[in-house]
Amino acid sequence: MPAFSLDPAQITWCAELRELAADRLAPLAAKGEPGRVNRPLVAALGELGLLARLFDAGALDLCLLRESLAQTCTEAETALALQGLGTHPVAAFGTPAQRARWLPEATAGRAVAAFALSEPGAGSDAAALALDAVPDGNGGWRLHGEKRWISNAPEADFATVFARTTRGAGARGVTAFLVPADRPGLGGESLDMLSPHALGTLTFDGVPVGPEDLLGEPDGGFRVAMHTLNLFRPSVGAFAVGMAQAALDAAVAHTAARPAFGGVLADLQAVSHRIAEMATRTEAARLLVYAAATAYDSGDPDVPRRSAMAKLLATETAQYVVDAAVQVHGAAALQRGHLLEHLYREVRAPRIYEGATEVQRAIIAKELYAAHARRPEAALPGKAVSA
Repeated sequence: MPAFSLDPAQITWCAELRELAADRLAPLAAKGEPGRVNRPLVAALGELGLLARLFDAGALDLCLLRESLAQTCTEAETALALQGLGTHPVAAFGTPAQRARWLPEATAGRAVAAFALSEPGAGSDAAALALDAVPDGNGGWRLHGEKRWISNAPEADFATVFARTTRGAGARGVTAFLVPADRPGLGGESLDMLSPHALGTLTFDGVPVGPEDLLGEPDGGFRVAMHTLNLFRPSVGAFAVGMAQAALDAAVAHTAARPAFGGVLADLQAVSHRIAEMATRTEAARLLVYAAATAYDSGDPDVPRRSAMAKLLATETAQYVVDAAVQVHGAAALQRGHLLEHLYREVRAPRIYEGATEVQRAIIAKELYAAHARRPEAALPGKAVSA
């Protein structure tokens, strides 16, 4: 399927998702406590089959799912995404026993998952992780340290945890573990963030883990993390596109009806041209997200660059579009409870998590120069290039 075109069935599915979000999910989201796990909402996502769809569908379906939910109910989108992020390593790298224990519970929305990568001193730089996995002498390890800004922490029922098993080895010394919440020595607290997401800390005071808790191979945790992030980065872009579209729709409706200077705001060229710019940027971001997702689904080796580009453009675009929508609405958009006030708080975080904008630029540049070095003519500086 071309990356720039959706078929009628996909278009219909997206419309159904938006309607479902408005009718079934938004009321549950409204009853939730900001910054805490909304278990009835997660359970509803499971009952509706949307969590199972995360693991049965490809990257493009994941993007369509996140974009459609975000357009109508960002809380539902975030609950789904955080559940997927924490559970995907189990689905992709878990043992049969791990998958049998946790996947049915997670996809049904009965067990909440966390993805524990970031630390106080290591965000996007996974090679700098300091959570220490100390051998216990019996083939297992004891985890010591802290994770911070972790999805669904500390309320999650299990977490994918990345810890250092080999010191001085950078990214090659990191191992992924599946850690149930009832392990002794595991604690944490919620964090009060700008966006009302369920984020917190996890503290590890000698938390025991064994070979049966490994996700992938020892010292192979970086691969687990990158496999997960390469899938979810384009879908972060889809989340951003959904928010941008919601802001754009609100701005079009408002400027078409708001009286101003003997007409409506849309009659002012400065306003209508800004709306046109917002629409163009949103569509460009959407197409790049779809292209990255299609590349992932087709096994394209260029996925890291495409994923980084999609997340970079989409999240930066959403920030611009939401800000511009606030501007054309004026003071009303700053009032607590207004859609754009909500989106304004929501839109800032995606430019940071799962690799900040600056990290995405570094990935793109690295991939470009690596591709250049692989070309035969790269070894011949100054060689003319034919037209």
